[in-house]
Amino acid sequence: MKLASLNSGRDGQLIVVSKDLTIAAHAHDIAPTLQFALDNWSIVERDLQHLYQNLNDRSVIDSFVFHPEKCMSPLPRAYQWADGSAYVNHVELVRKARGAEMPASFWTDPLVYQGMSDGFLSPEQDIEVADLSWGVDFEAEIAAVTNDVPMGIGSNKAGQHIKLLMLVNDVSLRNLIPNELAKGFGFFQSKPSSAFSPVAVTPDELGDAWQDNKVHLPLHVWLNEEKFGQPNAGVDMTFHFGQLISHIAKSRHLCAGTIVGSGTVSNKDRSVGSCCLAEKRMLEIIENGEALTPFMQYQDKVKIEMYDQAGHSIFGAIEQKVVPYDPE
Repeated sequence: MKLASLNSGRDGQLIVVSKDLTIAAHAHDIAPTLQFALDNWSIVERDLQHLYQNLNDRSVIDSFVFHPEKCMSPLPRAYQWADGSAYVNHVELVRKARGAEMPASFWTDPLVYQGMSDGFLSPEQDIEVADLSWGVDFEAEIAAVTNDVPMGIGSNKAGQHIKLLMLVNDVSLRNLIPNELAKGFGFFQSKPSSAFSPVAVTPDELGDAWQDNKVHLPLHVWLNEEKFGQPNAGVDMTFHFGQLISHIAKSRHLCAGTIVGSGTVSNKDRSVGSCCLAEKRMLEIIENGEALTPFMQYQDKVKIEMYDQAGHSIFGAIEQKVVPYDPE
């Protein structure tokens, strides 16, 4: 099943989208918003699936052409956005470039921070930045959306609570990060609004590519229409989504609509490229002694998309441009 939120109010209007992303149908008779659907998943799932099947059969009379540019992020705002760093080889690389040794615990205990979730960017919304010296970077990731998760759940059961999957551009302001982390209190100013793919999908949509709570498909990233990277999201993922969910639920219940990010997708095979500028810059520092690739500039564009084995887009694309922030 594929779901999206049309631009309407703060929480959008839920629609069901066909498998080929060409047409859609309003779902307001079943659930007005995606958050409502997640809050009542056991009640509305069957009706949403039925509408999805009819849409794919082209038997929905009032269907309409699907326009991703008219969508907000599937959850325009969420009760919780917890972003992990599940690709530990990426963390190791970044630390190596600045001569910092990585604690052994990073391989056994997931890194997670709680990001801002009160207003996500739409998948084609500009990234407004007041000062380019902050070091604007994109981070292409996968995200899982849960229903209610009980505190203390084990990683083997946590995966059962994953109801939807999305793509993410977790925007980072790299040059603000060092001072924030030095305070020992985590990210805040360095992590502005993230954007998610126009469509969220149930895990079954991925078929065999969804195994062991991982998405075993390449995540494609373009910078200014040139391919930047296509690492496989299922390769070198140290902590799968079940482990990430179990980790953040250790001491608290998670409410329906909790979004859990994978962190920047990264492979040890560097020939497949990267999913963020920071990783490429770190590789340049290791090889050349200095970073040669600049952070994003005004008018730079990033595109993030994933395809199934037949070459069809699964989630639609995140397509964003960096622009100056004008407070007026």
